[in-house]
Amino acid sequence: MVARSTRESYLLEQLEADKRFHSLSDEQKRAVIEVRRKKELVQRELSVIDQELARIDQELAQFEGRHPGAAAAASAEHNRNDNTKTLDDVQGRQRFNADPKKGIASLIEAGLLNDTPEDIAVFLYKGERLHKTKIGEYLGENKEPNLTVLRKFVELFEFQKMDIVTALRNFLGKFRLPGEAQKIDRMMEEFATVYCQANAGVYSKSDTCYVLAFSIIMLNTSLHNPSVKDKLTADQFVKMNNGINDGGDLPAQLLIDAYNSIKTTPFEIPEDDTQDFTITFYNPDKRGYLVKEGGKHKSWKKRYFVLTDNCLYYFVKESDSEPKGIVPLENLKVEECRLKDRKFTLEIRSDEKFIKSAKTDSGGKMVSGNHEYYRIQASNQEEMTAWMESIRKSISKDPFYAQMQARKKNAMCKQ
Repeated sequence: MVARSTRESYLLEQLEADKRFHSLSDEQKRAVIEVRRKKELVQRELSVIDQELARIDQELAQFEGRHPGAAAAASAEHNRNDNTKTLDDVQGRQRFNADPKKGIASLIEAGLLNDTPEDIAVFLYKGERLHKTKIGEYLGENKEPNLTVLRKFVELFEFQKMDIVTALRNFLGKFRLPGEAQKIDRMMEEFATVYCQANAGVYSKSDTCYVLAFSIIMLNTSLHNPSVKDKLTADQFVKMNNGINDGGDLPAQLLIDAYNSIKTTPFEIPEDDTQDFTITFYNPDKRGYLVKEGGKHKSWKKRYFVLTDNCLYYFVKESDSEPKGIVPLENLKVEECRLKDRKFTLEIRSDEKFIKSAKTDSGGKMVSGNHEYYRIQASNQEEMTAWMESIRKSISKDPFYAQMQARKKNAMCKQ
C-alpha cells in the first residue's frame, strides 16, 4: 500500500466529506484528487516565482535608480483588476437574470461585453449562468438592438444538412419560448429564414419551413400534454400540412419521420439554469450551516456557508442554487469575537473601512455590500476554530498591501 502525504490525506478527508464524491467511480475519484494536488503544486510554484521576481526587481532597482517593487506592484494591481472583473461578471449575470437589459448594460459598462449585436448574440448563445426564460424574453423584444441580436443569434446555429426536427431541438434548447404569440412569431420567422438558407432546395420558400416548424411544435403539445385527450395521428399530421409547400405537398415520408421523432422523443423544455455554481461548489474547502449577523439590521440568521477558491459564499439554505452573498477573501483577517450573548463567534475584518463584497437585494439583484465586518457564530468552540483556520488558509495576500497601508498611515500622521 502506497503511503500518502499529510496534504494528500487532508485532501482525501475533504473529498470524503462530500457525499457526491462517494457516487464517483474509483477512477473519477483518483482524477479529482490528482487535479486538486496539481492545483496546489502550481500555486506553490507561483508563490516561489513571485518571491524570485521580487528579489530580481530589487537588484535591478539598485542599477536603475527606481523604487524596488514597481514591477511586482503592477502585477499585484493586475491581479486586483482580475478579481474585480470576476465580481463584475457575477453581478452582471445576476442582473441579467433579474432584468436582461440592465444586466447586459452593466456587463458592457464593466468592459466584459462588447456593445455589438454580434457579441451580445454570442453571450446569449453560450448562456453561461443565464436563465433560459430571460434569454427568450430578451430575444423576443420588438425593438433594437434586440431584433438584430435575434438575427445574429439564429445565425450562430449550424443547420446545414440537418433535418428540421433536430434543428428545432437545437434552437429551442438554447432558450425558453416566451408566452406572447407575436414574440414567438418573430423568433420562428428568423429560424425559418436561416434554416432555409442553410438547406437550399429542401423547401420552396421560408414560409413553408415556418408553417411546418409551428406544426411540429403543435404536434409536440398534442402528443405529450396530458390535458390533450385526442392525440394527433401520423395521417392527421400529414393531412394538416397538405399544400404548405408553395401550394404543393411535402414528401409524406419527411412528415412521417418528423412525427415519429416527436412521438418518440418530445422537445425538452429548457429550465432556468439553476445550477449556476455547481462546478464552483463541487469540492469546497469547507461548508456548513452557521449563524450570521445582518449588516443593516443586526439580527442573527442561520445561513449555509461555502468556502472555496478564496471566497466565502453564503446561502439562505443549502438547497439554494445561487448565493445570497459573496465575500472575496483578499487582505482580510479573521479573529474570535467575544460577545456576551454570542459564544463561538468569529469576526472577519479589513484594514479598510468596508469589506469588498456583494449580496443579493430584495429584488434579486446583486449589489455591492457595505459591511465593515462580518460576524458569524458557530455551534461550538471546535467548529469555530475549524472555520477560522480554513478561512485564514483561504485569505489571499497582496504582498505590497501591508507596505501600502503603512505608507498610508504615515501620510495621515504627517497631516
